[in-house]
Amino acid sequence: MTLGTVVFDLDGTLADTSADLIASANHCFIARGHGALLDPVADGSLGFLGGRAMLRSGFARVLPAPEVTEALIDAYYPVLLEAYDQAIHVHTFLYPNVIINVERLRATGYSTAICTNKPEGLARKLVQSLGVSALFDALIGADTLPTRKPDPAPYHAAVLQAGGVIAQSFLVGDTKTDHDTARACCVASVLVGFGPEGQGLARLQPDALLMHYDDLPELAARLLGSGAL
Repeated sequence: MTLGTVVFDLDGTLADTSADLIASANHCFIARGHGALLDPVADGSLGFLGGRAMLRSGFARVLPAPEVTEALIDAYYPVLLEAYDQAIHVHTFLYPNVIINVERLRATGYSTAICTNKPEGLARKLVQSLGVSALFDALIGADTLPTRKPDPAPYHAAVLQAGGVIAQSFLVGDTKTDHDTARACCVASVLVGFGPEGQGLARLQPDALLMHYDDLPELAARLLGSGAL
């Protein structure tokens, strides 16, 4: 039996994936003859809203509103996913000290899992390319189950597959979707203060803001109980 389970979102929480996500959207725009419509810095936060949101935002900059249809987005979404699959780890990087502090959690007696709205196949490929697959006992993606976050089912599955219990777990994320997921599951919501929205996430009144991964083991001990840190 573990001390508890810490469940992490992936994009914007464990890793900054924005530049590679933006590049995959720009691949679609370039293929249609519009050029690179999104800037990897200025539009970086769009990457964490999902592929469809990036496509809508980009196309809206060059097409009249009536032409930015769901049919257009549906047509280019698979193109975006394929481009991302082929260049998933060009600019992506883990946030500072992720590995050492997740290892500390696990050595102390916590289990760890990922619950992401990235398609499972892409999530597994990225985690493997980052060299951190062995740090997580479970990974649930957007298409693992019929529903995705903020529905509670994916979070429940992540905790249970990691060998934990829902009541002795919490979620670390970077968006309102993650916060809403934690609330739907009646577990603590921990939002990162270094991700795409930064400390602005305090507006959601999470149970804690994580400003650096070095603070994670102490936070887990406070929320879930402590072994020997």
